[in-house]
Amino acid sequence: MFRPLSWIACLAVAAWGAAATAAPPNVLFILCDDLRPDALGCYGSPHVKTPRIDSLAADGVRFANAFCTTSLCSPSRASILTGRYAHAHGVRNNFTELPPGLPHWPARLKQQGYATAYIGKWHMGEDNDAPRPGFDWFVSHKGQGKYFDTEWNIGGERREVVPGYYTTVVTDFSLDWLKRQPAGKPWALCLGHKAPHSFYFPEPKYAQAFDGVRVPYPDSAFRLDEKPDWIKQRLSTWHGIYGPLFEWRKKFPDSRPEAVADFERMVRAYWGTILSVDESTGRLVDFLQETGQFENTLVVFMGDNGLLEGEHGMVDKRTMHEPSIRVPLVARGPGLPQGKVVTGQVLTEDIAPSILDLCGAPAIEDIVGCSWRKLATAGDPEWRTEWLYEYDYEKQFPYTPNIRGIRTDRWKFVRYPHGDGSPDRHLPELDDLANDPGELMNLAADPAHAATRAELEQRLAALLERHGLGPGHDPMPLDAGIKTELPEAKIR
Repeated sequence: MFRPLSWIACLAVAAWGAAATAAPPNVLFILCDDLRPDALGCYGSPHVKTPRIDSLAADGVRFANAFCTTSLCSPSRASILTGRYAHAHGVRNNFTELPPGLPHWPARLKQQGYATAYIGKWHMGEDNDAPRPGFDWFVSHKGQGKYFDTEWNIGGERREVVPGYYTTVVTDFSLDWLKRQPAGKPWALCLGHKAPHSFYFPEPKYAQAFDGVRVPYPDSAFRLDEKPDWIKQRLSTWHGIYGPLFEWRKKFPDSRPEAVADFERMVRAYWGTILSVDESTGRLVDFLQETGQFENTLVVFMGDNGLLEGEHGMVDKRTMHEPSIRVPLVARGPGLPQGKVVTGQVLTEDIAPSILDLCGAPAIEDIVGCSWRKLATAGDPEWRTEWLYEYDYEKQFPYTPNIRGIRTDRWKFVRYPHGDGSPDRHLPELDDLANDPGELMNLAADPAHAATRAELEQRLAALLERHGLGPGHDPMPLDAGIKTELPEAKIR
């Protein structure tokens, strides 16, 4: 019923398409921050029009079930680069550097003769904006950066405030680098957008784009009776549905006092930042088409993690609920079909082996990620049907406990284990995603589903053991419980 994808199978899939073409493809990798799939037109948004991103999906592959395995920026970005889980690459929070000696896909392409660049938000190492190994050109900043007038470290030589809107500036940097690349040499460019990370500040031309759209609370926003206690306790914290609205009201004192008005304004601003991302994507594609490079360029567009917008009384991410773990993923270019929708469950860990496979580059060994090239082109009957989710409690943002969970094609079972190995302090969650995609009914305590819960508990234990996270091996920190006061720290 639940079939894992083995490491041997991953190697077989990589070998399936390992032969390099005569002209290695370029790679344009575009990464957004906190982007929900349903905020894009190609994923069904009725309000946010994203024609340039939609065009990539129509001309390539759209993955309908793409997930992050830790819904937090830095761990997920490290997984995208390395093909490893957070506990394996070591970036388990937003304050940890990516280990400099750890193999990642841009560095592997550099070894194969590619020119490589990272431009934009890196966010692995909060106070470090210096160039990182594996890139010929590195332009970034400390921490989150700002939507307007960010201070940049450009190539490691100088730091200055570049006036303008972040999305436009990072696109300008990217085009400048592309224009400097010699003909005939393959390149790989990673563009890291800030958008649509909070707090949301659209470009002025998009600031009122959605003023006429009503944004109701999600159906699950206040249906918390069967949810674990920590979710109810989180309501008025930074990561609950009320906390950010208090801060939003400070920034916009002219807003109406009703919480729903602030909620609507917050979501509309979120959408507004995405319009600039779509425009940026179009500028890059236009350049590649004008210079005759587009047909030999692999374009991968995705988000690092999902985002809760009121679901289950929460904003932010971290949890294993569907809006938190789902990410958009679109890929278009040589070796991929056109107009294909893939429904198999793909993970952030699959990006590194997939890009290397499509570029004909040697695979990175001993990783859990697997190339989805065969899945996207011919289908793969051996593809995974279950996977592990992990999140570790953070003392800086103590509103979410440790999380360990398993997601299959139909079911999701989530535990909240305490770090000292004692019994779980919180009610687990069992969701039937086929019949309850909104995760409204927690079936963990339902006798009618006791057998399913028991089976999933066993499957989760097996996954934890397989990943070296079984009893006595998982270095989970102690969680100190939920603090209900609002801290001075920003949402991350």
